[in-house]
Order: sequence, then structure tokens, then C-alpha cells
Amino acid sequence: MGRAQRLLTILIVLWSLGSPCAEAKVFYSKQEALRVAFPEADAVEKKTFFLTDQQVKAVESLARSHLDSRLAIFYIGKKGGRIMGYAMIDIHTVRTLPEALMVVLSPTGKVLSTLILAFHEPPEYRPSDRWLDQFDEKTLTPDLWMGRDIAAITGATLTVYAATRAVRRILALYEVLIAGR
Repeated sequence: MGRAQRLLTILIVLWSLGSPCAEAKVFYSKQEALRVAFPEADAVEKKTFFLTDQQVKAVESLARSHLDSRLAIFYIGKKGGRIMGYAMIDIHTVRTLPEALMVVLSPTGKVLSTLILAFHEPPEYRPSDRWLDQFDEKTLTPDLWMGRDIAAITGATLTVYAATRAVRRILALYEVLIAGR
């Protein structure tokens, strides 16, 4: 290998180490996340919705956030035929790279848990589990925003906004598609 090829190889390796892909981290597969969401379930059903124009407008109005897709998939945890809760995965951009967040809701639409499945931004922007816990027991209210019910994370404002909008979208989708409000 000549000197030019070695230099090119070194540059490619250094570039890849500093690239966003080198920072990417997947924490749970969908199946692993659903086991965490519904550990006692004897069945997890998938329910797919294709939103109408009216439903999109209703969800966006409630969430105060844009929907990227008319497709919504809820996973319904059941035990003995009884609904334990609902889970939904929201994939969105934080700064320039994606995050996959799963929100688990009670049968009445309260947040039970929020779990990061994948985070492709630098790790210092990733919210902690403790920070995510502040969504627990929340419903879709006007105060479900940073600076009100949701605390900020110093140096990770975009992460806070992205996660909060995702939770709001999921709660709004629940309201429109599951609760029928």
C-alpha cells in the first residue's frame, strides 16, 4: 500500500469516527421494547390506522405539532383479553439526526413510561431515564411543555422539544384514534 493510499485510509477512518453514525446507539429493538412495555402481557396486538384529513387536523391541533405521516400504529398489551395499555413508537429528528421514542399509555390515556429505543445524536444530548420519568402520569394538557410541566436539560434544548412534541403527538393520536374524542 502506497503512502497516498495509507493517508486516504487514515482520513476515512478518522472521518468515520467523527461522523454522526459513530455516535448512533440503538438501545432496544421493537420486540424488546414491547416486552419492557408489557412484561405481564400474554398478547400484544398491533392496530394500524390510516388517518383521514380530519383526523390529521384534529391530532395536529391537539398536539400542537406536525404529523409526518398519516400512518399510526398502536401496540395493545393484553392479559386475559383485558387491555393493559397502549404503546406507540415515534421516530423524529432531534437536531439533524433521528431518535426513536416509545411511549406507553394506560387504558385511560395516561403516560405510564417513556423509553428511548434509539438515539443517533451525540450521547451528551440524550435525555436520562430520570428526565423521561417526568412524563409519567401525564395526559395531554396545555402545560405539557418545557418550562411548564417539563424541565429543561442544559445544553439539550432541542432534545427536550423533540421528546415533548413526540409525547404530545402520541397522546393526541390516542385521544383521536383510541378514545374517539
